[in-house]
Amino acid sequence: MKVSDFDYELPERLIAQTPLPERTASRLLVLHRRDGGIEHRMFPDLAAYLQPGDTLVLNNSRVLPARLFGVKADTGAKAELLLLKQLEDDRWEALVRPGKKIRPGTVLCFGGGHPQSAPLLATVEEMGAMGLRTVRFVYRGIFQELLDQLGQMPLPPYIKETLDDRERYQTVYAKHAGSAAAPTAGLHFSEPFLTQLQARGVKLCPITLHVGLGTFRPVSAETVEAHEMHAEWYDVSEESAALLNEARQGSGKIVAVGTTSARTLETLGRRFGDNPVEACSGWTDIFIYPGFHFKIVDALLTNFHLPKSTLLMLVSALAGRENILRAYREAVDLEYRFFSFGDAMFII
Repeated sequence: MKVSDFDYELPERLIAQTPLPERTASRLLVLHRRDGGIEHRMFPDLAAYLQPGDTLVLNNSRVLPARLFGVKADTGAKAELLLLKQLEDDRWEALVRPGKKIRPGTVLCFGGGHPQSAPLLATVEEMGAMGLRTVRFVYRGIFQELLDQLGQMPLPPYIKETLDDRERYQTVYAKHAGSAAAPTAGLHFSEPFLTQLQARGVKLCPITLHVGLGTFRPVSAETVEAHEMHAEWYDVSEESAALLNEARQGSGKIVAVGTTSARTLETLGRRFGDNPVEACSGWTDIFIYPGFHFKIVDALLTNFHLPKSTLLMLVSALAGRENILRAYREAVDLEYRFFSFGDAMFII
């Protein structure tokens, strides 16, 4: 299967640069995967497609202010770190810039230009594949507080505008810090709207998947099958496992809010099969593309994704490539907003 089969044309002006003033003000394209039918609604209309007993699975990962700007201790040259994954203690996997000049042994200073005055230092320990580095931090104080003080939100490279309110790149239910990017399908929900859905009998099931390198890594292979996914950490509590088991035994739909929730659910499907889901955590590198058999996900709420991306392949696996590309063409014609701060699609 060729990666080029998942390409489409998108005018740059349709890439949303800022979030809308109200979270629930986005448009909603509803795609019926059985017959390819398309409806154009507003996001609050999602309630009309959900029934009592349906379960919304929400990724409650919180985005770290993981982009750090500093200098090299020896030369004072500018340097940048993007934290992707905590390894153990104060060691992290990160992307660096400029990559060729930041090698093992390099010391980076953040919050000050000298190792003795900077509150946060990072020493590069190892070089990895795809421009990755392993760094070890030394700091004075509490690491998370220093990140909040010195770090910036790691907005995707296609967003050129600055973000005035950090919380608009967090879901209202974000709880566990660890992501390098937001699970953006959840950005459309407000607390009152979630309360409204619960009052209708819709159940909310939180899970955690920390978004990592896969979000930033383009597909460089020519064929889909040759692409390798980067592993990401997930966690499912006993309470959430019980909710999923109850949903699987009932008549309601299991609705994944975002591709991260879908990947976590289908990881559980692989792990437990038709047996009850248990509380668990671990690493997943599941790659979902057409031909994949979904075991748990019945419906998916998602945003519009980049051409030739693994996320576009995932939604194509659920709804069919032709249906997805036709829906995307219609969304372009009707000038929907695309990507992280864009409009939503409900695949049912």
